[in-house]
Amino acid sequence: MTDDDGYFGERVAARYDESSGEMFAPAAVDPAVGFLAGLAGDGRALELGIGTGRMALPLAARGVPVHGIDLSRAMVARLRAKPGGGAEDIGVSIGDFATTKADGEFSLAYLVFNTIMNLTTQDAQVDCFRNVAGHLSPGGCFVVEVVVPELRKLPAGQRLVPFRATATHWAFDAYDVATQAMSSNYVKVEDGRGSFRSIPFRYVWPAELDLMARLAGLRLRERWEDWDRSPFTNESGRHVSVWEKPV
Repeated sequence: MTDDDGYFGERVAARYDESSGEMFAPAAVDPAVGFLAGLAGDGRALELGIGTGRMALPLAARGVPVHGIDLSRAMVARLRAKPGGGAEDIGVSIGDFATTKADGEFSLAYLVFNTIMNLTTQDAQVDCFRNVAGHLSPGGCFVVEVVVPELRKLPAGQRLVPFRATATHWAFDAYDVATQAMSSNYVKVEDGRGSFRSIPFRYVWPAELDLMARLAGLRLRERWEDWDRSPFTNESGRHVSVWEKPV
């Protein structure tokens, strides 16, 4: 981590939309926005890790008032530069979304694209659930989209899972099964020069998230494999989970 923006400083923010281009495609965005808008109803939505506005902008365009929390000023600057991303359109609080407070109550809070794992300790993840519960109005929902840990890909004695290999770009995840620590690591060769970037995470199991929710006074409402509400099974590689604050 090189500056106050954490691992998503200016160098990452400048290329974030391009490097995650498939996640900005309508096929990825539209089902998620429809799912979230249905839960928000006539209320406000709180996005943890709002970033450059991949979810917030189309959700706000559907008439849902959105407020965001993000540590990275560089990422938020990209949001602000986009149509509909001005401060008068979408409020943003700068800070760690495990503890940072936003004004008012929300009918929906959401944390997508594996971002819960950016909190690298169990305590921070528990704090995140408690922080969300404090922002939700009774009956409000918290949505998390995150991968199921891919430990079945690890044979005995192996800690690395490659997920990209081209002539100029290699990427792999490194796991520590004793601590649930992991990292995503990227090696690139551009114009004859190599670069390396590593981002730490903490992987978390669905049942562990359910317990965190219970500690925060929330209860599981539904869990799906994807935004299209396909069933979550023992073969699912990720899940979209919804916890509800009791009325």
